Amino acid sequence: AMNGKGLDRRTLLKAAVALPLVLLRPQWLPELRAAEKNGAGAGAGNRERLLLLVELHGGNDGLNTLIPYAEAAYYQARPQLAISRDQVRQLTPQFGLHPALTPLMPFWKNKELACLHGVGYPRPNRSHFRSIEIWETASDSEQVLDTGWLSRVFEQHPLPARFTAEGIVLGKGDSGPLSGGKARTIALHDPGQFLQQAGSVRPASLSTSNPALAHILEVQREISQAASDLQGRIRQAPPLTSDFPANKIGKQLEVAAKLIAAQVPVAVIKVTQGSFDTHAGQSATHHRLLEELAQGLTTFRAAMMAANVWGDVAVMTYSEFGRRVGENASHGTDHGTAAPHFFMGGRVKGGLYGVSPSLRDLQDGDLKHTLDYRAVYATVIEKWWGLPAVSFGTGRYPALDCLTE
Repeated sequence: AMNGKGLDRRTLLKAAVALPLVLLRPQWLPELRAAEKNGAGAGAGNRERLLLLVELHGGNDGLNTLIPYAEAAYYQARPQLAISRDQVRQLTPQFGLHPALTPLMPFWKNKELACLHGVGYPRPNRSHFRSIEIWETASDSEQVLDTGWLSRVFEQHPLPARFTAEGIVLGKGDSGPLSGGKARTIALHDPGQFLQQAGSVRPASLSTSNPALAHILEVQREISQAASDLQGRIRQAPPLTSDFPANKIGKQLEVAAKLIAAQVPVAVIKVTQGSFDTHAGQSATHHRLLEELAQGLTTFRAAMMAANVWGDVAVMTYSEFGRRVGENASHGTDHGTAAPHFFMGGRVKGGLYGVSPSLRDLQDGDLKHTLDYRAVYATVIEKWWGLPAVSFGTGRYPALDCLTE
Protein backbone atom coordinates (compact mmCIF):
# COMPACT_ATOMS: atom_id res chain seq x y z
CA ALA A 1 0.00 0.00 0.00
CA MET A 2 3.01 2.26 0.45
CA ASN A 3 3.47 2.94 -3.24
CA GLY A 4 -0.02 4.42 -3.67
CA LYS A 5 0.23 7.84 -5.25
CA GLY A 6 -2.13 9.43 -2.71
CA LEU A 7 0.04 8.58 0.26
CA ASP A 8 3.20 9.65 -1.54
CA ARG A 9 1.62 12.99 -2.35
CA ARG A 10 0.27 13.52 1.17
CA THR A 11 3.63 12.75 2.74
CA LEU A 12 5.43 14.95 0.22
CA LEU A 13 3.09 17.83 0.97
CA LYS A 14 3.52 17.41 4.72
CA ALA A 15 7.30 17.35 4.32
CA ALA A 16 7.18 20.37 2.01
CA VAL A 17 5.21 22.35 4.59
CA ALA A 18 7.77 21.50 7.27
CA LEU A 19 10.93 22.03 5.23
CA PRO A 20 11.01 25.86 5.24
CA LEU A 21 10.92 25.61 9.04
CA VAL A 22 14.03 23.46 9.36
CA LEU A 23 16.41 22.58 6.56
CA LEU A 24 18.12 19.32 7.44
CA ARG A 25 20.40 16.78 5.84
CA PRO A 26 19.24 13.51 7.41
CA GLN A 27 22.06 11.33 6.06
CA TRP A 28 24.37 13.23 8.39
CA LEU A 29 23.14 11.75 11.69
CA PRO A 30 23.93 8.04 11.22
CA GLU A 31 27.45 9.02 10.10
CA LEU A 32 27.81 11.30 13.12
CA ARG A 33 26.75 8.62 15.52
CA ALA A 34 29.12 6.12 13.96
CA ALA A 35 31.95 8.67 14.10
CA GLU A 36 31.22 9.41 17.74
CA LYS A 37 31.25 5.70 18.62
CA ASN A 38 34.64 5.41 16.95
CA GLY A 39 35.92 8.40 18.89
CA ALA A 40 36.18 10.70 15.87
CA GLY A 41 34.71 14.14 16.33
CA ALA A 42 34.16 13.58 20.05
CA GLY A 43 36.42 15.57 22.33
CA ALA A 44 38.63 16.79 19.47
CA GLY A 45 39.20 20.54 19.59
CA ASN A 46 36.97 23.05 21.36
CA ARG A 47 33.61 21.93 20.03
CA GLU A 48 31.62 23.85 22.66
CA ARG A 49 32.70 27.20 21.23
CA LEU A 50 30.22 29.09 19.11
CA LEU A 51 30.84 31.24 16.03
CA LEU A 52 28.43 34.14 15.52
CA LEU A 53 28.67 35.17 11.87
CA VAL A 54 27.57 38.73 11.07
CA GLU A 55 27.00 39.24 7.35
CA LEU A 56 27.24 42.94 6.42
CA HIS A 57 25.02 42.47 3.40
CA GLY A 58 25.49 44.72 0.38
CA GLY A 59 29.20 45.55 0.67
CA ASN A 60 30.21 47.58 3.75
CA ASP A 61 32.37 50.69 3.21
CA GLY A 62 35.52 49.66 5.06
CA LEU A 63 37.28 53.03 4.71
CA ASN A 64 34.54 54.75 6.72
CA THR A 65 34.35 51.87 9.23
CA LEU A 66 38.00 51.59 10.30
CA ILE A 67 39.20 55.03 9.25
CA PRO A 68 42.80 55.94 8.28
CA TYR A 69 42.26 59.39 9.78
CA ALA A 70 45.95 60.40 9.74
CA GLU A 71 46.19 60.11 5.93
CA ALA A 72 45.63 63.15 3.72
CA ALA A 73 44.82 60.84 0.78
CA TYR A 74 41.67 59.66 2.61
CA TYR A 75 40.33 63.22 2.84
CA GLN A 76 41.36 64.02 -0.74
CA ALA A 77 39.48 61.00 -2.13
CA ARG A 78 36.30 61.78 -0.16
CA PRO A 79 35.62 65.52 0.10
CA GLN A 80 31.96 64.91 1.10
CA LEU A 81 32.04 61.49 2.75
CA ALA A 82 35.25 61.50 4.80
CA ILE A 83 34.64 61.44 8.56
CA SER A 84 36.32 64.49 10.08
CA ARG A 85 39.26 63.76 12.32
CA ASP A 86 37.57 65.15 15.45
CA GLN A 87 34.61 62.77 14.92
CA VAL A 88 36.73 59.61 14.58
CA ARG A 89 36.87 57.37 17.66
CA GLN A 90 40.63 56.95 17.78
CA LEU A 91 42.08 53.48 18.39
CA THR A 92 45.69 54.32 17.49
CA PRO A 93 47.45 57.42 16.12
CA GLN A 94 46.65 56.16 12.58
CA PHE A 95 43.26 54.41 12.78
CA GLY A 96 39.91 54.92 14.42
CA LEU A 97 36.27 53.82 14.26
CA HIS A 98 33.30 55.57 12.68
CA PRO A 99 31.53 57.63 15.40
CA ALA A 100 28.44 55.39 15.07
CA LEU A 101 30.62 52.52 16.37
CA THR A 102 31.22 54.35 19.68
CA PRO A 103 29.38 51.56 21.60
CA LEU A 104 32.25 49.23 20.57
CA MET A 105 34.90 51.31 22.41
CA PRO A 106 34.54 49.22 25.61
CA PHE A 107 35.30 46.12 23.48
CA TRP A 108 38.51 47.84 22.34
CA LYS A 109 39.49 48.96 25.86
CA ASN A 110 38.99 45.40 27.16
CA LYS A 111 41.03 43.97 24.28
CA GLU A 112 37.94 42.13 22.98
CA LEU A 113 37.99 43.68 19.49
CA ALA A 114 40.42 42.57 16.77
CA CYS A 115 40.42 44.63 13.56
CA LEU A 116 41.82 42.83 10.51
CA HIS A 117 43.13 45.14 7.79
CA GLY A 118 42.62 44.75 4.05
CA VAL A 119 40.64 41.49 3.84
CA GLY A 120 39.98 40.38 0.26
CA TYR A 121 41.14 37.97 -2.44
CA PRO A 122 43.06 38.04 -5.74
CA ARG A 123 41.26 39.12 -8.95
CA PRO A 124 38.28 40.58 -7.03
CA ASN A 125 34.77 40.30 -8.41
CA ARG A 126 32.48 43.34 -8.03
CA SER A 127 29.17 41.51 -8.51
CA HIS A 128 27.16 41.14 -5.27
CA PHE A 129 26.02 37.63 -6.20
CA ARG A 130 29.34 36.25 -7.34
CA SER A 131 31.47 37.92 -4.66
CA ILE A 132 29.34 36.69 -1.73
CA GLU A 133 29.39 33.22 -3.32
CA ILE A 134 33.20 33.37 -3.30
CA TRP A 135 33.18 34.34 0.39
CA GLU A 136 30.62 31.64 1.27
CA THR A 137 32.38 28.78 -0.51
CA ALA A 138 36.02 29.83 0.11
CA SER A 139 36.73 29.55 -3.60
CA ASP A 140 39.24 31.29 -5.83
CA SER A 141 37.86 34.18 -7.87
CA GLU A 142 37.34 32.05 -11.02
CA GLN A 143 36.47 28.80 -9.27
CA VAL A 144 32.85 27.74 -8.64
CA LEU A 145 32.20 25.48 -5.63
CA ASP A 146 28.79 24.21 -4.57
CA THR A 147 29.24 23.80 -0.80
CA GLY A 148 29.78 26.40 1.90
CA TRP A 149 33.16 26.55 3.65
CA LEU A 150 31.61 25.65 7.02
CA SER A 151 29.75 22.68 5.51
CA ARG A 152 33.10 21.30 4.37
CA VAL A 153 34.67 21.88 7.80
CA PHE A 154 31.87 19.92 9.50
CA GLU A 155 32.14 17.16 6.92
CA GLN A 156 35.85 16.76 7.67
CA HIS A 157 35.42 17.24 11.43
CA PRO A 158 31.91 16.07 12.43
CA LEU A 159 30.31 17.56 15.52
CA PRO A 160 29.33 15.28 18.41
CA ALA A 161 25.93 13.67 17.75
CA ARG A 162 24.23 15.49 20.65
CA PHE A 163 24.37 18.75 18.63
CA THR A 164 20.91 19.86 17.48
CA ALA A 165 22.37 21.24 14.24
CA GLU A 166 25.55 22.61 12.74
CA GLY A 167 24.03 26.05 12.20
CA ILE A 168 21.06 28.32 12.82
CA VAL A 169 20.30 31.15 10.38
CA LEU A 170 18.40 34.17 11.75
CA GLY A 171 16.79 37.06 9.89
CA LYS A 172 16.22 36.92 6.16
CA GLY A 173 19.73 35.80 5.23
CA ASP A 174 20.35 32.45 3.56
CA SER A 175 22.47 29.59 4.90
CA GLY A 176 25.49 30.77 2.87
CA PRO A 177 28.63 29.22 4.41
CA LEU A 178 26.48 26.34 5.75
CA SER A 179 24.86 25.52 2.41
CA GLY A 180 25.24 22.31 0.42
CA GLY A 181 26.86 19.17 1.72
CA LYS A 182 25.41 17.54 4.80
CA ALA A 183 25.29 20.40 7.28
CA ARG A 184 22.00 20.55 9.19
CA THR A 185 20.88 24.17 9.12
CA ILE A 186 17.83 25.51 10.93
CA ALA A 187 16.26 28.57 9.30
CA LEU A 188 14.74 30.40 12.24
CA HIS A 189 13.29 33.52 10.62
CA ASP A 190 10.44 33.99 13.09
CA PRO A 191 10.95 32.31 16.50
CA GLY A 192 7.32 32.78 17.59
CA GLN A 193 6.03 31.18 14.40
CA PHE A 194 8.72 28.52 14.68
CA LEU A 195 7.58 27.44 18.17
CA GLN A 196 3.97 27.39 16.96
CA GLN A 197 4.89 25.28 13.93
CA ALA A 198 7.25 23.08 15.94
CA GLY A 199 4.34 21.88 18.03
CA SER A 200 2.44 20.79 14.93
CA VAL A 201 5.27 18.87 13.21
CA ARG A 202 4.83 15.20 14.04
CA PRO A 203 7.10 12.42 12.83
CA ALA A 204 5.32 10.03 10.48
CA SER A 205 5.30 6.51 11.91
CA LEU A 206 5.38 4.79 8.53
CA SER A 207 7.91 2.42 7.06
CA THR A 208 8.49 1.94 3.36
CA SER A 209 10.75 0.26 0.87
CA ASN A 210 10.45 3.22 -1.50
CA PRO A 211 13.83 5.02 -1.15
CA ALA A 212 12.51 8.46 -2.11
CA LEU A 213 9.65 8.22 0.37
CA ALA A 214 11.96 6.79 3.06
CA HIS A 215 14.20 9.82 2.59
CA ILE A 216 11.25 12.21 3.04
CA LEU A 217 10.07 10.37 6.16
CA GLU A 218 13.57 10.53 7.62
CA VAL A 219 13.73 14.27 6.90
CA GLN A 220 10.43 14.68 8.70
CA ARG A 221 11.64 12.70 11.71
CA GLU A 222 14.76 14.88 11.89
CA ILE A 223 12.66 18.06 11.62
CA SER A 224 10.42 16.89 14.43
CA GLN A 225 13.37 15.94 16.64
CA ALA A 226 15.22 19.23 16.12
CA ALA A 227 12.05 21.30 16.49
CA SER A 228 11.04 19.70 19.77
CA ASP A 229 14.60 19.96 21.13
CA LEU A 230 14.76 23.67 20.31
CA GLN A 231 11.24 24.27 21.56
CA GLY A 232 11.99 22.69 24.94
CA ARG A 233 15.28 24.52 25.42
CA ILE A 234 13.95 27.96 24.43
CA ARG A 235 10.93 27.62 26.75
CA GLN A 236 13.06 26.54 29.72
CA ALA A 237 15.76 29.18 29.25
CA PRO A 238 15.94 31.96 31.84
CA PRO A 239 14.67 35.29 30.46
CA LEU A 240 17.33 37.72 29.22
CA THR A 241 17.92 40.73 31.46
CA SER A 242 19.13 42.92 28.56
CA ASP A 243 16.75 45.01 26.43
CA PHE A 244 17.78 44.63 22.80
CA PRO A 245 17.19 47.40 20.22
CA ALA A 246 13.88 46.94 18.38
CA ASN A 247 15.44 46.98 14.87
CA LYS A 248 16.09 43.97 12.64
CA ILE A 249 19.67 43.25 13.70
CA GLY A 250 18.77 43.88 17.35
CA LYS A 251 15.99 41.30 17.17
CA GLN A 252 18.27 38.75 15.47
CA LEU A 253 20.95 39.24 18.14
CA GLU A 254 18.29 38.86 20.84
CA VAL A 255 17.25 35.48 19.42
CA ALA A 256 20.92 34.48 19.15
CA ALA A 257 21.42 35.42 22.81
CA LYS A 258 18.33 33.39 23.81
CA LEU A 259 19.55 30.34 21.91
CA ILE A 260 23.00 30.56 23.49
CA ALA A 261 21.60 31.19 26.99
CA ALA A 262 19.29 28.19 26.44
CA GLN A 263 22.43 26.12 25.74
CA VAL A 264 21.19 24.94 22.35
CA PRO A 265 24.05 22.73 21.07
CA VAL A 266 24.94 24.40 17.79
CA ALA A 267 28.30 25.47 16.31
CA VAL A 268 27.31 28.51 14.22
CA ILE A 269 24.62 31.18 14.38
CA LYS A 270 24.38 33.58 11.44
CA VAL A 271 22.77 37.04 11.52
CA THR A 272 22.50 39.58 8.69
CA GLN A 273 22.63 43.39 8.74
CA GLY A 274 22.08 45.54 5.65
CA SER A 275 21.85 46.77 3.10
CA PHE A 276 25.28 48.37 2.97
CA ASP A 277 24.93 48.99 -0.78
CA THR A 278 25.42 52.73 -0.36
CA HIS A 279 25.69 54.06 -3.94
CA ALA A 280 23.86 57.28 -3.04
CA GLY A 281 23.41 59.37 0.12
CA GLN A 282 25.77 57.13 2.05
CA SER A 283 26.42 59.24 5.16
CA ALA A 284 23.05 58.86 6.91
CA THR A 285 22.45 55.22 5.88
CA HIS A 286 25.91 54.05 6.84
CA HIS A 287 25.69 55.85 10.19
CA ARG A 288 22.34 54.22 11.00
CA LEU A 289 23.48 50.71 10.01
CA LEU A 290 26.72 50.89 11.98
CA GLU A 291 24.94 52.36 15.00
CA GLU A 292 22.29 49.61 14.98
CA LEU A 293 25.00 46.97 14.67
CA ALA A 294 27.16 48.44 17.46
CA GLN A 295 24.23 48.89 19.85
CA GLY A 296 22.99 45.36 19.13
CA LEU A 297 26.43 43.84 19.69
CA THR A 298 26.88 45.78 22.95
CA THR A 299 23.59 44.42 24.26
CA PHE A 300 24.52 40.94 23.03
CA ARG A 301 27.85 41.16 24.90
CA ALA A 302 26.06 42.19 28.11
CA ALA A 303 23.65 39.24 27.76
CA MET A 304 26.54 36.81 27.15
CA MET A 305 28.43 38.16 30.16
CA ALA A 306 25.31 37.80 32.32
CA ALA A 307 25.02 34.17 31.16
CA ASN A 308 28.77 33.72 31.82
CA VAL A 309 29.46 32.53 28.25
CA TRP A 310 31.11 35.55 26.57
CA GLY A 311 34.35 33.56 26.50
CA ASP A 312 32.65 30.81 24.46
CA VAL A 313 31.48 33.09 21.62
CA ALA A 314 33.50 34.59 18.75
CA VAL A 315 31.75 37.22 16.63
CA MET A 316 33.07 37.51 13.06
CA THR A 317 32.00 40.00 10.39
CA TYR A 318 32.13 39.49 6.63
CA SER A 319 30.79 41.24 3.52
CA GLU A 320 30.99 40.71 -0.23
CA PHE A 321 33.43 43.61 -0.73
CA GLY A 322 34.36 47.08 0.49
CA ARG A 323 33.60 50.24 -1.48
CA ARG A 324 35.74 52.29 -3.87
CA VAL A 325 38.30 54.68 -2.39
CA GLY A 326 36.84 57.74 -4.13
CA GLU A 327 33.26 58.89 -3.58
CA ASN A 328 30.85 59.12 -6.52
CA ALA A 329 28.74 62.05 -7.74
CA SER A 330 25.72 60.87 -5.68
CA HIS A 331 27.42 61.31 -2.28
CA GLY A 332 27.90 57.56 -2.13
CA THR A 333 30.46 54.92 -3.01
CA ASP A 334 30.47 52.17 -5.63
CA HIS A 335 31.49 48.52 -5.35
CA GLY A 336 35.11 48.10 -4.35
CA THR A 337 37.43 45.38 -3.10
CA ALA A 338 39.27 44.87 0.20
CA ALA A 339 37.92 46.02 3.57
CA PRO A 340 38.62 45.56 7.28
CA HIS A 341 36.76 42.91 9.27
CA PHE A 342 36.30 42.29 12.97
CA PHE A 343 36.52 39.54 15.54
CA MET A 344 34.85 40.25 18.89
CA GLY A 345 34.57 38.09 22.00
CA GLY A 346 35.81 37.26 25.48
CA ARG A 347 38.74 35.25 24.09
CA VAL A 348 39.74 37.66 21.33
CA LYS A 349 43.24 39.15 21.51
CA GLY A 350 42.30 42.74 20.80
CA GLY A 351 44.29 44.98 18.48
CA LEU A 352 44.96 45.79 14.83
CA TYR A 353 46.17 42.93 12.63
CA GLY A 354 47.86 42.96 9.25
CA VAL A 355 48.79 45.84 6.98
CA SER A 356 46.38 48.54 5.90
CA PRO A 357 46.17 48.73 2.08
CA SER A 358 47.85 51.78 0.58
CA LEU A 359 45.59 54.66 -0.47
CA ARG A 360 48.21 55.81 -2.98
CA ASP A 361 48.96 52.49 -4.70
CA LEU A 362 45.55 51.52 -6.08
CA GLN A 363 44.41 49.06 -8.72
CA ASP A 364 41.77 50.65 -10.98
CA GLY A 365 40.83 53.03 -8.17
CA ASP A 366 40.47 50.19 -5.64
CA LEU A 367 42.45 48.96 -2.67
CA LYS A 368 44.80 45.99 -3.13
CA HIS A 369 43.99 43.37 -0.50
CA THR A 370 46.69 42.62 2.07
CA LEU A 371 45.03 39.63 3.83
CA ASP A 372 43.34 36.72 2.06
CA TYR A 373 39.88 36.14 3.53
CA ARG A 374 40.64 32.42 3.83
CA ALA A 375 43.21 33.26 6.52
CA VAL A 376 40.26 34.52 8.58
CA TYR A 377 38.54 31.15 8.12
CA ALA A 378 41.75 29.31 9.02
CA THR A 379 41.83 31.38 12.24
CA VAL A 380 38.32 30.19 13.18
CA ILE A 381 39.11 26.56 12.36
CA GLU A 382 42.53 26.29 13.98
CA LYS A 383 42.55 28.91 16.75
CA TRP A 384 38.89 28.98 17.78
CA TRP A 385 37.82 25.38 17.33
CA GLY A 386 41.30 23.90 17.74
CA LEU A 387 40.86 21.70 14.65
CA PRO A 388 43.56 20.63 12.19
CA ALA A 389 44.15 22.98 9.26
CA VAL A 390 41.65 22.66 6.41
CA SER A 391 43.02 23.32 2.93
CA PHE A 392 41.11 25.73 0.69
CA GLY A 393 41.89 24.63 -2.85
CA THR A 394 45.59 24.81 -3.56
CA GLY A 395 46.29 27.67 -1.15
CA ARG A 396 47.61 27.52 2.40
CA TYR A 397 46.40 30.45 4.46
CA PRO A 398 48.10 30.80 7.86
CA ALA A 399 45.84 31.50 10.85
CA LEU A 400 46.18 34.82 12.66
CA ASP A 401 47.09 34.86 16.32
CA CYS A 402 44.06 36.90 17.37
CA LEU A 403 41.97 34.25 19.19
CA THR A 404 42.90 32.32 22.31
CA GLU A 405 43.15 28.61 21.60
